[in-house]
Order: sequence, then C-alpha cells, then structure tokens
Amino acid sequence: MRLLIKYTGVLAIILLSLNDNISAQGDQETYLDGYLKLAAENNPELRSMFNQYLAALERMPQAKALPDPTAMFNFFASPVETRVGAQRFGISLAQAFPWFGQLKSQENAAAQLAKARYAVFEETKNKLFFDVRGTYYDLYVLLAATHITRENIRLLESFRQLANVRLESSTGSAVDLLRAEMDLEELQNQLHYLEDSRIPIRARFNELLNTETPVDIVVPDTLATIAFSENKNILMDSIVAQNPLLKSLEYEMLSMDAEIDVAQKMGLPSFSLGIAYTNVSPRSDMTMPDNGKDALIFPQVGVRIPLYRNKYQSMLKEKEILKTSILNRKENKENELATTLESIWRDYSNAVRRVALYQRLIRLANQSLDILVSQYSTAGSAFEEILRMDRQLLRYELELEKARADQNTFVAHINYLTGKQL
Repeated sequence: MRLLIKYTGVLAIILLSLNDNISAQGDQETYLDGYLKLAAENNPELRSMFNQYLAALERMPQAKALPDPTAMFNFFASPVETRVGAQRFGISLAQAFPWFGQLKSQENAAAQLAKARYAVFEETKNKLFFDVRGTYYDLYVLLAATHITRENIRLLESFRQLANVRLESSTGSAVDLLRAEMDLEELQNQLHYLEDSRIPIRARFNELLNTETPVDIVVPDTLATIAFSENKNILMDSIVAQNPLLKSLEYEMLSMDAEIDVAQKMGLPSFSLGIAYTNVSPRSDMTMPDNGKDALIFPQVGVRIPLYRNKYQSMLKEKEILKTSILNRKENKENELATTLESIWRDYSNAVRRVALYQRLIRLANQSLDILVSQYSTAGSAFEEILRMDRQLLRYELELEKARADQNTFVAHINYLTGKQL
C-alpha cells in the first residue's frame, strides 16, 4: 500500500493507521490454515460427500457375503408310505456357492467404487478450499482498496487545504479548490460503497466456514504473492496424475473391470450344498429293522445351470459399454482440464507481469506527483495535473493489490486442478 508523501514546505501528512480488520503481523498462510480447518470441519457439503464415501464402504461386506441359506419345510398331506414307515414331513437346508472368485470380484468392484467416492470427496474438499482462498483474497482486495481510498482522501484534503491557502493569498484559483472538492466527493462515495461491500463478502466467507458465530476475518496488511516453480507442462502432468475427478473415473473403470469379471463368472455354474431330514412314522403292522427310522441326507448337492446364455451375454456387453463410456468421460475431462490450465496459466502469467508493472508505475507516479506539488507550491500552476496524477496513482495502487490477489487466486486454482493445496 502507498505511504502518504510528506511534502517539504507544503503540509505535514500523517500516515493513516491501518483499519482494525487488517493486521500488520502474522503470516497470511497461518490465517488461512485456521479458516481452511474450520471449513473442513463444518462445511455441510463436505460432510455429505464423506458420508457417501462411508456408505460406499458398507457395500464391501455385502458384496463378499455368500447368499443367504435356503430352508424348506415339506408337509405330506397324504403320507408317503415307505418300507420303514410313512413320511410325515421333511426339512431341508441348503447353502449356495457362486463360481470360484466371483465373491472376490464383487468385493473388489465395491472397493474400487468406494475409492471413487473418496476421490469425489477430495474434489469437494479441494473446491471448498479454493473457494475459501478466493473469497479470502477478495476480502483482502476490498480492505486494501478501502485503506488506499482513505489514504487518498487524506491526501486530497491536504491538496484542498493547499489550494485554499493559495486562494486566500490571491495566488491561486477558486477552480482549483472546487476541483479538489469534486474529487473528494467522488472518493467519499467510493469509500461508502467499499465499506458496504464488506457485508456480502463476509457473509459468503462465513457461509463457507458454516460457523454458528461469525468469524473475525484477519488479513495481512500486504499480501505476499505466491509463484510456481514448475512449468506448465509439469503442471499438466500433475493434473493428469493427481486430479481427483480423473482419479475417480479411473477407480470407476477398475470397478467396472471387476463387474465384467463378475458378469463372466455369473455365466458359469454355481453350486449348493445342503442337508435334508425327513420324519418317518413307524409301521404298526409289523416289526422290522429300522422301523420308523427318520431319513437324513447329507450332503445334498445341487448345481445351478446357466442355461439362458443371452441374459449373461447381454449383462457382459452392458458392463463393457459402461466401461467405454467412463473411458470417454475421462478423456473428455482431461481435454477440459488441459484447456482450463491454458487459460488459467495465461491469466497467472499476466498477473505476475501486472504486479511488476504497477510497482514500477507507482514509483514513477509518486515521483511525478512530488514534482507537480513542488511546482504548484512555488508557481501555483498545474493543480489539475496534480489531481489527475493523484487519481492515476490511486488507480495504480488499487490495480497492484488486485494483481497480487489475482496471482494468488490463479495459483490456488491451478493447485485445485492438480489436487494439492498450498
């Protein structure tokens, strides 16, 4: 932020203290870490995504479990006569066993789907952190603009006093005083707008944190800019390897591979193993060995024959088509991310240049303003040029803070795409 200039022989300008909401101490990342932690703990959308991941984990025990056993009870309304007596009722219990490896493939499919849900949770978390950072930088720009505008109002008030002194000494013009008044009115109106703009930004920030009581948001007095050490190609490789949405689609493809294996195994025979018991009433018309002995059959073996092949072929084809669809989505997402990176990298590079540009322009504008004020103090001319240069300097200072925030926002956006946080 610009320091007010102390002009020799004109007026003593006192540096306006920073607004209470701007802290001159501490590291901005320390502040941000606390806000990100609050957002991660409290944001309802993030909790919802994590619960979906937990729900997906619960599918794994279901997928690897055997089918429920089948119990049957038979009652003979007309008893069946046998050599050792009449059969009254029967009970059987059977357990089905799918083809070898089918349960393992089903569990693997559920596990990969759970990983995909966790990757979506990571994407939601990264998006939330990016939104928090972006809103934080927006708030910094607003508070910095408020502070700069107040400084400029103080500076214009000193120019107005200077014009008034020259007018009273009959060496100046009333027009100079009126011009200063006009500029002050405009800046006062701009200051009111900036102060009113805090409310929606603070509301947005607290919405992201989802805290019961509003958080006192602290920003540094000067935003430290963040730069990349990697080039664009390396960042693109990082996006392909680490972007959570791409990882989610990869896990969905692995899940579909397991589903294809399950579909193939469902087209193979499955087996059942069971036991059967039949109650037999003893014969009363004769005495014989094993008279009335109940029948117990173990083991009782069954085979499920996958006779209707069209059903299993269609099931297999469905899974293969779905896998192709996921692959197409993944390729399209990679193309979208590559295009997005190109656009953000352009804007990031432009922000880096703007920071350097406006730092140079501010130095030049300050030097020009010093010269103009000195000339006006001695000759009483070029007051309009002083006001014009002051407005230009104000614009440069505001653009510098905007460029700093933009650079950090673009860095945060690229880190969001690569799936990592600062």
